Amino acid sequence: MGIYIESDCATFTQAHSELPCSHWDATTEGWQPALHPPIPAPGTDKIPFPLIERTEKGYVIHYDILGMIYWMLSRQEEVNRSDLDSHQRFPATASHAYKHGYLERPVVDEWFVILAQVVHRLWPRLELIEHTFSMIPSHDVDTPARYGFTSFGRLLFTMAGDVVRRHKPIEALQAPRIWAGSKEMLHSADPFNTFNWIMDVSEQNGITSAFYFICGRTLRSRDANYDVRHPAIRDLMRRIHARGHEIGLHPSYNTYQKPDSIVTEAQELLSICTEEGIVQREWGGRMHYLRWQTPITLYGWEQAGMAYDTTLSYADRPGFRCGTCHEYPAFDPVADKALQLRIRPLIAMECTVMAPRYMNLGSDEAALKKFVELKETCRSVRGNFALLWHNTMLERKQDRILYKNVLEA
Repeated sequence: MGIYIESDCATFTQAHSELPCSHWDATTEGWQPALHPPIPAPGTDKIPFPLIERTEKGYVIHYDILGMIYWMLSRQEEVNRSDLDSHQRFPATASHAYKHGYLERPVVDEWFVILAQVVHRLWPRLELIEHTFSMIPSHDVDTPARYGFTSFGRLLFTMAGDVVRRHKPIEALQAPRIWAGSKEMLHSADPFNTFNWIMDVSEQNGITSAFYFICGRTLRSRDANYDVRHPAIRDLMRRIHARGHEIGLHPSYNTYQKPDSIVTEAQELLSICTEEGIVQREWGGRMHYLRWQTPITLYGWEQAGMAYDTTLSYADRPGFRCGTCHEYPAFDPVADKALQLRIRPLIAMECTVMAPRYMNLGSDEAALKKFVELKETCRSVRGNFALLWHNTMLERKQDRILYKNVLEA
């Protein structure tokens, strides 16, 4: 007795987004879907009936579930793409998932749920691994302070912005005092210094936060204005570690095509952490601006000895870029090679949902609804809701309320 899955290698080794897509209502054949039916079936334009057929030898599945899973997880779809955005990123709007309306569905996980039911019917005594839902917040430290780490001339420019653009003259008046007091540690009154608050909220919810630091400069206008060896950054790292939260790497803007540069910046982070007595079970992080090229970016993380990367979401839309909210081993679809690195899919970045340049849902009920929908979808398949929220996006009271509500929902 066994399970036979029909193979379709010709479809699921293609590096484009023009594959057909159909949908299957599992309930019509007596199977229970994890989410509302029907389940998207990328790669096929017609679903046979029955899709899952019982035979004398077991079950035959007339859809290449494993091929589809490979195509989604390996990001085969993205190899050598030229339809990129202004940051040379593959956008959600060009993806098969967006075009066919399933970007906010973890199709890989949905099909695994069906496959697990087939296995259970055939071998009812076989115990399968049970996953549990988890919330994984992380925070890219692009700008740890509004007024620190800058020249006096730049400080004056920022103060002018406080008055003219942000309409906050009181903050402008406080800026010189905050700037002068940021030499050894981040000033408590700096509006971007939300780190203690972030850790407080995480601890109240039994969650560990991860903070990813930029350790190099490959494009000055896009990278951080701080030196990771600055006393204030070292102090911040020590405080994060002392409270049991995680420190990780945020490679600079132009490293996504340069594995050697990722390695160099990872070594810089590890060197500083060693000097500060910071020891962790594993090290990981995320690419700056979510810049990613399959498969070359993988090798930077792999060669740096990092345990995981959590870049893979789209900047322009939230959802399941890899079709899953479970961590999985990385794979190079060009060299047909498995890697030691693990991929931790990112489900949502706060500005993707909130910012005018993307979904423009602001900080109110519409944004909360979207975050909670994504979180509940992850919960339905017992996955991980990996959320990116920058420290700079918690300056306002309404943003803090939104963040707390997302964590507590």
